[in-house]
Amino acid sequence: MMKPRLLVIIPFSDHHLTQIAEFFEVVVAIDMAERTRAIDSHGKTIRAVLTNGTTGLTAAEMDRMPALEFVSALGAGYENIDRGHARSRGITVVNGAGTNADCVADHAFGLLIAAVRRLPSFDLACRNGIWRNALPLVPTVSGKRLGIVGLGHIGQKLARRASGFDMEVGYHNRNPRADTSAQYFESLLALAEWSDFLVVAPPGGPATRHLIDRVVLDALGPQGYLINISRGSVVDTEALAVALKAGTIAGAGLDVYEGEPEPPQALLSLSNVVLTPHVGAHSPEAIDAGVCHFLANAQRHFSGQPVLTPV
Repeated sequence: MMKPRLLVIIPFSDHHLTQIAEFFEVVVAIDMAERTRAIDSHGKTIRAVLTNGTTGLTAAEMDRMPALEFVSALGAGYENIDRGHARSRGITVVNGAGTNADCVADHAFGLLIAAVRRLPSFDLACRNGIWRNALPLVPTVSGKRLGIVGLGHIGQKLARRASGFDMEVGYHNRNPRADTSAQYFESLLALAEWSDFLVVAPPGGPATRHLIDRVVLDALGPQGYLINISRGSVVDTEALAVALKAGTIAGAGLDVYEGEPEPPQALLSLSNVVLTPHVGAHSPEAIDAGVCHFLANAQRHFSGQPVLTPV
């Protein structure tokens, strides 16, 4: 039986491409120029696309692939895939919900500890021969209140890790969950006011754009810390820069930011923010799990079975 043709528009190792090629005829096109050429050359026969939430897939691209029937985001995010258009075409869209949740939750706690305990600044001080007596006292992480915005796969992992730090956990969702003992806050502002640390973990997209704005940062307050491992668009960068400069909040840790991959210029000169280049979901284990999950979804789709994680 002929393998379905798959367009891969995000980077993978040769090992993973070989694994995927056991089930698909693979066309790889990473940058936009390659992507355009690949669709021009193979669009009529492409039946599946493997992308992620940041790279996405547009309606116009879908319409240049008349045989397209299956689109997968590797990780949890799918904000830049035109799901409405896919639905109108009868194209199945799936994501990798849960496959990188441990990795992202680990990274979130790394950012939290680094921001609160000022690890980058203290590392630099040590390298410059500055002893602790010349440095400020910084807060303890354990025993504080952790607020989670979005208690999905990653949010639940965060809550579990917080128990190891003897934290109280609160969360804000559109609706309360029955499967958690964490305290539910119907209002995001109320959660921010309650929290010492506010971790942002909802989906990206228009519905959550600038969800964290000046009003929320004011509510978090001068002892509060913001951690974003969701999507850069969820936090108003300019409002955050103003808050960090003015001491409206104490600090922040960001793995994602508006304008990626360009670094957030408004934040680069600030010592009370820790930045990483959207690597929270990147580990060998997370990529392995994502590829296996993609293949499981794809095999189910092409054999006529319900997919595991439709979106």
